[in-house]
Amino acid sequence: MTKSELLNQLAEAAGITKKQADTVLTSLLEICRKAVKKGDPVKIPGLGILRLRKMKARMGRNPQTGEAIKIPARKKVGFTVAKAFKDSVLGVKK
Repeated sequence: MTKSELLNQLAEAAGITKKQADTVLTSLLEICRKAVKKGDPVKIPGLGILRLRKMKARMGRNPQTGEAIKIPARKKVGFTVAKAFKDSVLGVKK
């Protein structure tokens, strides 16, 4: 689904114009970006959680030469899908 398709469906579902839907989507993304950058997790009920993850430094291998290399510590953005969303998309396992 493209951004345009998403905006069309959002505008239709909410009974607003596409321009207003674009403003809502842009604002939501900006709020999420600022919160995650500060280190606060963003919980979107029914969808999942966006959070900043701190990865420790570790040793790895260069796949071409097999030489051991040090991978520095870094930050990553992680997303954990909500169980209800996953179950509704994939179906419940028996």
